[in-house]
Amino acid sequence: MNFLAHIYLASPDEEWMIGNFIADSVKGKSYQTFPKKIAEGILMHRFIDDFTDTHSLVKECNALLREGLGRYAPVALDVFFDYFLAKNFQQYHHQSLEDFSKNSYEIFFQHFELLPIRNQQMLPYMSQQNWLLNYATIDGIKKALAGMAQRSKYGAIMKGGEQYLIVHEEKLKANFELFFKELQKNTEDYKSRLK
Repeated sequence: MNFLAHIYLASPDEEWMIGNFIADSVKGKSYQTFPKKIAEGILMHRFIDDFTDTHSLVKECNALLREGLGRYAPVALDVFFDYFLAKNFQQYHHQSLEDFSKNSYEIFFQHFELLPIRNQQMLPYMSQQNWLLNYATIDGIKKALAGMAQRSKYGAIMKGGEQYLIVHEEKLKANFELFFKELQKNTEDYKSRLK
């Protein structure tokens, strides 16, 4: 799961959304330095990642992509799953993707001082280029993968990786839809235990 899915799954709780947004920048037990609900959001992000990484449908997708994307198949798949969520967002949320994206950026800017440096540096670009909305298009996925390839030491293989989304779209979409139903239910169960 990439940014959109994590933020969506944590919504509508703003602090959980923040925690999910920043979690990749928070290592080990340093989540304990954040306010309680943001820390819960960070741990929720880790729960979502663990559930995703160990799921048989996700492993099947990774195997499909590994020939073209090597060890970066799981990284690209996270972005591809955001594509399917973004493209069909009206099936999952009462807000349009455009409104949900705008609202998410506003929440993060309102709590800017709580964000790790990495997220503070990323957020202006993310909002100006509207990454969350752009996940809904192949061109947006192409730009996301190219950016990730540039930031990863050995990630050049991801550049042009959108071609594997196009080639395998039908199978990836079918697996995503089945998997995401399970992920939503398990995340809701996780959230209910926090209340």
